[in-house]
Amino acid sequence: MPGLRFDIRKLALFVVVAGLTAWAQQPEIPDAPTPKPLPEIFPAGTPSAPKNVHPEGTQPAATDNQAPAPDVPTTPRDTTPGSRDDLVKFSVSVNFVQVPVTVRDRSGRLMPGLTSHDFAVFEDGVPQKLSYFTSDPFPLSAAVVVDTNVSATTMKKINESLPALVGAFSEFDEVALFRYGNTVQEISNFLGAGSIPSAALQRLKRTGREGGAPVVGGPMQPGQTVNGRPVDPSTPTVYVPPKESHVLNDAILRAAQSLSRREKVRRRVIFVISDGHETGSNASYDEVRKVLLSNNITVYALGVDTASYPIYDTLNRIRIPGLGYGNILPKYVVDSGGELFAEFDRQAIEQSYTKITEIARNQYTLGYNTKSTPSSTYRAIVVNVHRPDLQVRAKDGYFPLPFSGQLK
Repeated sequence: MPGLRFDIRKLALFVVVAGLTAWAQQPEIPDAPTPKPLPEIFPAGTPSAPKNVHPEGTQPAATDNQAPAPDVPTTPRDTTPGSRDDLVKFSVSVNFVQVPVTVRDRSGRLMPGLTSHDFAVFEDGVPQKLSYFTSDPFPLSAAVVVDTNVSATTMKKINESLPALVGAFSEFDEVALFRYGNTVQEISNFLGAGSIPSAALQRLKRTGREGGAPVVGGPMQPGQTVNGRPVDPSTPTVYVPPKESHVLNDAILRAAQSLSRREKVRRRVIFVISDGHETGSNASYDEVRKVLLSNNITVYALGVDTASYPIYDTLNRIRIPGLGYGNILPKYVVDSGGELFAEFDRQAIEQSYTKITEIARNQYTLGYNTKSTPSSTYRAIVVNVHRPDLQVRAKDGYFPLPFSGQLK
């Protein structure tokens, strides 16, 4: 059908011509206006958004056809005035100092109910801002140190009171046992107070020191001799007792070194049962004091034997050259912020165990950040309470860095 094909070609040509005519008659579209800049999100003077910090050599490189992508925070930014993002963050080196404090009323009873606003702390005379405060009880890491060179009578009382000593600790406390005389021995490493085996308490017991001079004659004894030769009985005999050591410094040092490895969330204490006599130790008092104060360890003491008599105790606190200290316990207690009880009979000894653990566990705990450069220099601490008629007991200072000197 030639006529039909011709009509279709004419129809198609007409449609194309009509479309071109309509396109040519369309009005020209003007260029789109340039967009105005958006208003600033942050007011003048506000810090810019934080940027990601990339270690050297790890910053992503831009390609030839792509500009570097801006660093943006991955979480929505809070632009509310006073928000945390408006604060400039500084990274400073600080030292946290923890100060356990015991507060009593005029009757000697522990004073509850104080708040952080009741305390003022000074370091080397400079007031400190408290960053930590709690009156909650702390679990204890306690190193019990027993002097076995006391008299046999006193040692018997101590041996009989040991079950009460273990019972004074709670199920959350851990206890290690040490004894000393001429040397120091660790009887038991740190165990839960309820897990101390009875065998360990038995090993802690000793008979004590018998008084009096040994028998050198009598009906059943041969005559006195010197180097195998008989001595004239009429010649006066001078008895020179063997020199004994009371290595209290070494014992406290050994306990402190063990405590320094315990968790810091616990209250670290040394519980000494002794007459306080010190002689023959390798470590000096000053060396042990540095270890205690650089590891936040408090010494509590139970004075027995001559340390339980007020008159003798006062005289024994005087250091005699060549003979050491008659009673060095008060120095340890005062410098570390602990307490000293002097008891004579068994019942009082057992009661003092409960008193000491109660005090150690229920102290106020203050903390502050000191911006001073860490060093081995001693820093003095003074703690005041803004209430009248209260007694405050805390350590007199601390060493920022652990003692690293060579002990003798």
